[in-house]
Amino acid sequence: MSARAPKGLDIAAALIRRQWALEWYGTPLHLMGLGGRRPEGFAAEPHDLRPTDAKRGAEILEGRWVFSGETMAVGAGGDPWDRPSPSKPFAESLHRMDWLGDLLATGEPGEREALRLLLDWRRVFGRWNGFSWSQAILERRVFNLACGLKRICARASDAETALLTESLARQARHLLHLAREHGRAAEHACAAAIAGLSLGGEAGLKIAEPATARLNLMIVKAVFPDGGHASRSPQAGLELLFDLLTLDEAMSQRGRPVPEEVSRAMDRLAAALRTLTLPDGRLACFQGGEAGDPARIAAAKAATDLPEQPAKAVKALDWTGYQRLAAKTLTLVADVEAPASGMFSETACAQALAIEVFAGADRLISNSGWSPRALASQALRRTPCGSTLSIGEGSAGAPLSGLSGFALGPRLADAPHRVESRLHETPEGLWLDLAHDGWGGDFSLRHERLLYVDIRSDELRGEDRLTPLPGGRRPTMLPMCVRFHLAPGVRASLARDGKSVLIQVGSKPGWWLRNDAGEVAIEGAVHFEDGEGRRTAQVVLRTQVASDHGGKIRWKLAAVQP
Repeated sequence: MSARAPKGLDIAAALIRRQWALEWYGTPLHLMGLGGRRPEGFAAEPHDLRPTDAKRGAEILEGRWVFSGETMAVGAGGDPWDRPSPSKPFAESLHRMDWLGDLLATGEPGEREALRLLLDWRRVFGRWNGFSWSQAILERRVFNLACGLKRICARASDAETALLTESLARQARHLLHLAREHGRAAEHACAAAIAGLSLGGEAGLKIAEPATARLNLMIVKAVFPDGGHASRSPQAGLELLFDLLTLDEAMSQRGRPVPEEVSRAMDRLAAALRTLTLPDGRLACFQGGEAGDPARIAAAKAATDLPEQPAKAVKALDWTGYQRLAAKTLTLVADVEAPASGMFSETACAQALAIEVFAGADRLISNSGWSPRALASQALRRTPCGSTLSIGEGSAGAPLSGLSGFALGPRLADAPHRVESRLHETPEGLWLDLAHDGWGGDFSLRHERLLYVDIRSDELRGEDRLTPLPGGRRPTMLPMCVRFHLAPGVRASLARDGKSVLIQVGSKPGWWLRNDAGEVAIEGAVHFEDGEGRRTAQVVLRTQVASDHGGKIRWKLAAVQP
């Protein structure tokens, strides 16, 4: 159930909490409380199972930093901390230190460079900084330091090791002070627990024990019973699984049992990952998640004990809200649930009933692939940026902005409140009856979508309809649009009849998208991979509908016959 726009009291309370936290965290009293006992070296060496890129590490050795298509050149041995970053997202990537594994993949030169960079970072930002110690940045940096610090300190003096282990302990303690009612509370607790397990002595245990206890509570909120992440982002589920696998290894090294709820969540996340991994070895591209790197997804699957599931015609994640239907070569994935609400909605997208379509291993129809890493406007989370229906350029929900967005973060508001989904199966085909009420408030209309996969003829047929709700508003004509965002590398061309669209990948014969829309257009679009936008196209079907009668567009995707 998606959240409505926040009220004034909610915004005022959030602003007060935010301001209080900013002022308190920088006070000498709070900073003194982060001191605690000093770690006694290292007690474990956790490993991040995410694949590393030595080529990227070599670029960092040369002083060339590249994140999401933006570059900052500081020269070999240069200091990236004493100059402005090209953008805020670039600075976030820099301070998260996700690049640390890539740098260490270069061997001894990378270890020595990592030591220099960490000491320089500690000198500038080690005590406290409102930006670099913010929640999302601090969480990832604590995780990355916990996984790489022991190896880095093999090149350090005893005094340098003491400085860096104490710095990690301070950051992990602060991570435990951050708000529990946050969409990434489970990830925060997991990172702090891994840091505590890696550090030796009582200092490490006093971090690991409360962090692990908190994780055991927060993981129940973060992971649905079917293994989906509460944000409904497939990519968020993958990344949390990686973190938990690292925690599992650290617990094993310390001879400690993994908490029951954490162990159960790992199994569920691994099972969901298999359903959400599509024929190209990448993820379904929904709700603030990118498709991802196939090698990254394969690494997560290889690290789990669950066997591969046999191919089935129907796969569903009922709690998370995804349905997957397959014919001979066609595969359809549909988003059949309301966007996440509340604290889990900061990456949610107002794209109810959006679809992705594959022909064999070729992704034909996708969505924008917006994620928090994208160097792009939050507007890409709106309805027209998904493969679904919209009324003109309007959106059934939007991220908070202005004062409310500053106070609560970019949560999604006024998105569909109710989404209905019914699956039907016969030997000839599978179909979904879907509907949502996201257009009810502004237009008193309901979006209904029928998706039929013909198993025998290997076709996908769809019907998108707007139907009036009781007590509708004054009759008026409205523009109805059904969009199909094409994946990068997919071409679209309009046939002579001005209606049919030929969709092709490479030199393959392709697929016809036929329809009864009043107007058909091929327009520009953008798709994000690794935070970087790539130009692509979208097919837009348009017609005019009367608000008191509604209207529909029918369409069919069928293979080109020789």
